[in-house]
Amino acid sequence: MVKDQKTPKRSTLADVVTREYTIHLHKHVFGRSLRKRTPHAVKAVKAFAEKAMGTKDVRLDPALNKSLWSRGVKHINHRIRVRIARKRNDDENAKEKLYSYVTYVPVASFKGLETQVVDDEA
Repeated sequence: MVKDQKTPKRSTLADVVTREYTIHLHKHVFGRSLRKRTPHAVKAVKAFAEKAMGTKDVRLDPALNKSLWSRGVKHINHRIRVRIARKRNDDENAKEKLYSYVTYVPVASFKGLETQVVDDEA
């Protein structure tokens, strides 16, 4: 491929999709000072959603925030299961055309869970 020629960037506008992910939070907060663990975990979830969905605008559900903070600032769960929905931004003067909405999915065990696409009729 020629250096000047760029690969065409794929548009995410048509891709309104919802997926479930397991985020391994322990690798993001391990070695972090105790009083910064949960705030950093919140930032890690936002960064994960931004990378996975390709949107700059990431919004967290209050239930997700509550579950992240449920054990306090020092003790964070090793893993968390989240549902990330990429939605169209209906606000006419919005910078981004799409945004990601991250919600908490309670699970009994993380064994054998994989990323899966969810049919979202909302």
